[in-house]
Amino acid sequence: MSNVQELEMAVSQLPANELRQFSEWFEEFLADQWDKKVEADIMSGRLDAIGKRADDEFLAGRASPL
Repeated sequence: MSNVQELEMAVSQLPANELRQFSEWFEEFLADQWDKKVEADIMSGRLDAIGKRADDEFLAGRASPL
């Protein structure tokens, strides 16, 4: 049995209150992982071209600010 299968089985057997706690923790965990990925992409310059293109579009009047 794989770790994922073991986790699925364990999660499926949690009582409602513990499932809620786990769900809240997991959502925060995923958000933190996303933040770290975006930060790494920014630091590596991966998003520079996209940012420049967005700036150019905005300055040319083809896009609006958020």
